[in-house]
Amino acid sequence: MGLNKRLWRLTRKNSLELSSMVRLAGRRKCPELFGLTVIFAAVAGINVAQAEPLSLSGGLNSRFSDNVALTPSDESSDVETRVNLTLAHQTDPGKCEARTAANVGYGVWYDDTFDPQDYASLDFAGDCELARGLSWEVSDNLRDVTQNSRASDTPNNRTRKNVFRTGPVYSLMLGQLDQLTFSAKYGNTDYSEPEDTDSERYIGTASWNHIFSQTLSGGLQVSTNQAELDTGVEIDTDVASLFFSKSWQATRFSGSIGVSQLESRFGGNTQSSQGVVGNFSFERDINPVTQVYVRGSRELTDQTSDFDIRFGDVVFNLRETTAVEVTALDAGFTRQFSDASRINVGIFANRSDYLDTDEVEDSVGFSVNYNRTISELLSLQTGGSYRYRTFDADGVNDSTYRADIGLVYELTNDLSVNGRVGHTTKTSDLSSSEYQENWISLGLAYQFF
Repeated sequence: MGLNKRLWRLTRKNSLELSSMVRLAGRRKCPELFGLTVIFAAVAGINVAQAEPLSLSGGLNSRFSDNVALTPSDESSDVETRVNLTLAHQTDPGKCEARTAANVGYGVWYDDTFDPQDYASLDFAGDCELARGLSWEVSDNLRDVTQNSRASDTPNNRTRKNVFRTGPVYSLMLGQLDQLTFSAKYGNTDYSEPEDTDSERYIGTASWNHIFSQTLSGGLQVSTNQAELDTGVEIDTDVASLFFSKSWQATRFSGSIGVSQLESRFGGNTQSSQGVVGNFSFERDINPVTQVYVRGSRELTDQTSDFDIRFGDVVFNLRETTAVEVTALDAGFTRQFSDASRINVGIFANRSDYLDTDEVEDSVGFSVNYNRTISELLSLQTGGSYRYRTFDADGVNDSTYRADIGLVYELTNDLSVNGRVGHTTKTSDLSSSEYQENWISLGLAYQFF
């Protein structure tokens, strides 16, 4: 199945059904249909495989905001009521496996500040063994993302991004310690808003991996990525890198380092960029109740890639339709206390350098979340975050502070009620970008099965 085998796979029959549905969704350029197609296909595959039951939960939530449009003046208040469903499933091990996590919702505003909104997110990954050493992989990621990274995060500044990839992977063992892996993938990125740039891409990868010991492996990988944006821009990216993976009793460390060349073409003009690229991931169990992690990545890519999905703190400016050199770093720790409380602390830093326009956006920040069980039925949840951003094109800086606190009460084993209050402040060198917001939410959550 290959060293990077996905966590789930589809049966051959359902793979064919999925392929035909995906082609239909792709032709219609509809991310919502695209994502729902994958969900339905996953459920079909699950039924055939007779896997464990799905996990399905639902909720109803109302949120009041005293500045729902996030404006610096003339603030208006409104209430959004949202209903949502959350699905999670992982199939049993077998020749075909699948893992699905999806959420869909629908919200309306009492005073019609915004049009009714539908919400969706999806993480879907899987593969199916076609023959010895040969498998077919499918993945799909769906997110609501910001269009203009400089503007406030309101419904009018969001679009739905769907990143789909599929293709065969072939692995060949050379003795007991060496493995060759070849893959060919087709990728498609669609945005729900017509003004945003969609793309198609073809990705070819070849790698050699050697097992040096029970805890150390490494090798060489080369890849080519040919993307065509619907604006007519073509972006070719070639990468050659060395990679490794090392583990100890309580520590795991892996990564790669290499060189990349990116060439973009449009209207007879060609621009090339080269650079050192790579990634790493470090995880350590300090003790049974404390874990820390550090990870980072640097790539030459474009906004239609899945980089912002892999690093959620990266926000692309979709108004830029050029290639981008993006660097991201995040770190954090989690600790569980003896009183059943739990704390998560994370820090991040990232840079987006738009190569054709020489515009650079930097962002740094941190987040803290603390949960504590007050009684058998009542729990406390608190959170806070800070983000500082700079835009070197015009020297504008801004800072965003967020804090909230809430309670969750278990009415029954399956039904809970929750309440939360929060505050957000954004300061900026541009007065038009500043705002303050206070909000409060009340909701019900039910676990169906």
